[in-house]
Amino acid sequence: MAKHSASAKHTNNLLGSLPHAQFSLLSPYMVVEQLEQGMILIEAGDETENVYFPHLGMLSLLAVLKDGRAIETATVGREGVVGAMAGLSAHISLVRVVVQLKAEVTRIPASRFRKATGESTTLRNLCVGYNEILLSQARINVACNAVHVIEARFCRWLLQTADTAGSNTINLTQQFLAEMLGVRRTSVTEVARKIQSTGAIHLSILDRRILERLSCECYATLVEQSKSLSR
Repeated sequence: MAKHSASAKHTNNLLGSLPHAQFSLLSPYMVVEQLEQGMILIEAGDETENVYFPHLGMLSLLAVLKDGRAIETATVGREGVVGAMAGLSAHISLVRVVVQLKAEVTRIPASRFRKATGESTTLRNLCVGYNEILLSQARINVACNAVHVIEARFCRWLLQTADTAGSNTINLTQQFLAEMLGVRRTSVTEVARKIQSTGAIHLSILDRRILERLSCECYATLVEQSKSLSR
């Protein structure tokens, strides 16, 4: 895990949106880290010790079942933050946070972030506002997984991941995709072949328009609600 001090704010959308005075409350405590794919950043049940603002890559929030299985409830990239509710009080994570795609993040100790939010209404509003975006993602993903066919869910997930990561190349194994979607690996293999035959994907997304047509309504809903809640 590489580390170095950070002062630039514009590579993460939330940090980039902060007025200078609020950014200055956080900047002395910022450290940039490189995180490897597959790394568990926060385990469910652990106290949130750090707040993470991604610049590149993507983090997954996973609900963990008693038998060890986990399913993705939300994703966070350069548009967001993980652990922000620790800015309001000591916070126990209810989800496992995994580095889904190799990431670069700004890390701030939760205790320092909490002190800064105590001095800034803007930062407190950021915590509450982005938590609502994550809850919106989780609600849509639950509904999508319950009622939509695997092909449409697969397309929605690819589009959502590409948007969050800022890249049309998504370097994930089919086993990992199966875990994220809550299906068997063989199902992902069959669906990937079917979608690839349309010309929409081939190791990366080639034609978003095709993928959007094949996706369920949930992708458009995620985009619309995220824009609405970000205003």
